[in-house]
Amino acid sequence: MNLKILWMYHDLMDLYGDKGNLLVLKSRAEKRGIEVQLDTCTLNEQKDCRDYDLFFLGGGADREQNLIYEDLLKRREQIAEAMQEKTAFLLICGGYQLFGQYYKDQDGKQVDGLGFFNYYTVAGDRDHRCIGNIAVNAEMDHERFLAVGFENHGGQTHGVESPFAKVLSGHGNTYDSGHEGFVNEQVLATYMHGPLLPKNPKIADLVLKRALKKRNGAAELAELDDSLENRARSIMLERLNVKEELK
Repeated sequence: MNLKILWMYHDLMDLYGDKGNLLVLKSRAEKRGIEVQLDTCTLNEQKDCRDYDLFFLGGGADREQNLIYEDLLKRREQIAEAMQEKTAFLLICGGYQLFGQYYKDQDGKQVDGLGFFNYYTVAGDRDHRCIGNIAVNAEMDHERFLAVGFENHGGQTHGVESPFAKVLSGHGNTYDSGHEGFVNEQVLATYMHGPLLPKNPKIADLVLKRALKKRNGAAELAELDDSLENRARSIMLERLNVKEELK
């Protein structure tokens, strides 16, 4: 088997170590004998999203989002076709926001999103941010599990119809929404940086399965030794005073 990953705007949208997610996916795939092709794409560069199994877009500040959004909108039709062809998507923070209806910054400037989903984001006031470590009770592909991460966003995302997780400690989509991220059968969108996947091997493998499914059908992944990753997650749960049990 082989896996083709497209990393969008690698030079602009890589906040708080988001590229670590790709390093984790590549490592976990290669340990199982899966050949990985990781390509990057930035402003005005021609890459066909439909050729890839996984589309990754990380986070960036308002400045970076303003830089990329016109370029991203030009790719909308191709991205829509990639969705129809069952490409998997992993979207972090700014990437998450830009797949919704719009993002309105603190000065009232509205940046149009791709409009694939009904949610929208409005910047909070300058004195308050959703920031810190976060623990959630997540559900993805009919599996439930605890996950941890780090959030740092002023944007408040409303209208999320299918959230990724219930917040156990931290903020999530808004200051007090009680829910975090967005998920459907192809897209995982989240505010969790950190990066997300090193402490959450379960999520990494679910993303891999989604990506591999496009050209290989349902794939069973060989078990890996995740004792170090699980210990890191357990330590964070302890710090947040969250018990390691589903609720």
